[in-house]
Amino acid sequence: MAKQLTKSTIGVGVAGTGFIGPAHVEGLRRNGIQVLGLAESTAQAAQEKAVELGIPRAYDSFEMMLADPEIDVIHLATPNLLHHPHARAALLADKHVVCEKPLAMTTSESAELVQLAAKTGKVNAVNFNIRMYPMVQHARSLVQSGEIGDLFILQGSYLQDWLLYKTDWNWRLETNLGGSLRAVGDIGSHWLDLMTFVTGLRIEEVYADFKTFHTIRMKPSKPLETFTGKLLQPTDYVEQPISTEDYATILLHYENGVRGVVTVAQICSGRKNRLFFEINGSKSSLAWDGERPNELWIGNRPNPNQIVMKDPALLSPEAKLTASYPGGHTEGFPDTFKQLYKKVYDYIFAGDMNKKPDFPTFADGHYEMVVCEAIERSAKEGKWIKIE
Repeated sequence: MAKQLTKSTIGVGVAGTGFIGPAHVEGLRRNGIQVLGLAESTAQAAQEKAVELGIPRAYDSFEMMLADPEIDVIHLATPNLLHHPHARAALLADKHVVCEKPLAMTTSESAELVQLAAKTGKVNAVNFNIRMYPMVQHARSLVQSGEIGDLFILQGSYLQDWLLYKTDWNWRLETNLGGSLRAVGDIGSHWLDLMTFVTGLRIEEVYADFKTFHTIRMKPSKPLETFTGKLLQPTDYVEQPISTEDYATILLHYENGVRGVVTVAQICSGRKNRLFFEINGSKSSLAWDGERPNELWIGNRPNPNQIVMKDPALLSPEAKLTASYPGGHTEGFPDTFKQLYKKVYDYIFAGDMNKKPDFPTFADGHYEMVVCEAIERSAKEGKWIKIE
């Protein structure tokens, strides 16, 4: 008989503590969830990060963390190539799993994880945290209630500048670590997931155009953490050929004849982390900008346009659940982790595995893998690719 888990008894292990791992730790702690231990690439790195983050246990290896009977849930914030083997091992070790995206390196791997999660009956989640912004949730309510009418166009972009220079480097640039898709897999997947979440529509076919502007980059001879911006000397670099995309524009045919287009790039100077979408319907339009996350633009033809500010008193019932503070008190990126993990752990504590989850699962992660593989194939073959 499985033990009843509560906030006071549950134990969480986190694998990977680079840029995103500490965001997991903070989001968990803000929900009163005990982060019991962590694993890193080496035992020394684990010890150092455990001290830095105030986590009681540092494991010599990921396998040792899985072997700890007091660990009930595993959070995976490791490089992409480790997501599938780590998630698979965690499920087989009878642990619930929260995994960063992409869920795996290939659709065959992600499909296996969906099947294994169903077989083991363990809670499984993919960290599509951007769903949890209150104004995104409110946009979803407006779209799915029919308030903006029949959908015509889904358009937008996800733009960053942290790989603008040829001297910018990160493990995601290496295909053996991050996969053959980079900008689309890393950030484009968030936009694609968001549009399906907000509209409820699936993609039928895609046509993609890729460009790698820096075909040669300068790789540091010493490892750097994501977004650290450390300066190195010219002698600290080696030339490295790059095959993954700096830029992608993707045409999208959705269900019901809805059309879409998105541009994804990591070389757009001044755009730090801008996920933008606009949805045009037969009655009105709406738009959301991730760099101004507490605002939702409503566009009208016969009446004045509106800017709706984040205020629980003005939000739909669903959106209110992801807003912790009153109007005028902004909520941002760290809050999305808190809100996502609240949903995941409330589900775990309730113990009803037959209830439909209200958070992104491995099935959602697999769907994005299917879409992304079709996008990559389209870019290579120069033609429309149907989503199987």
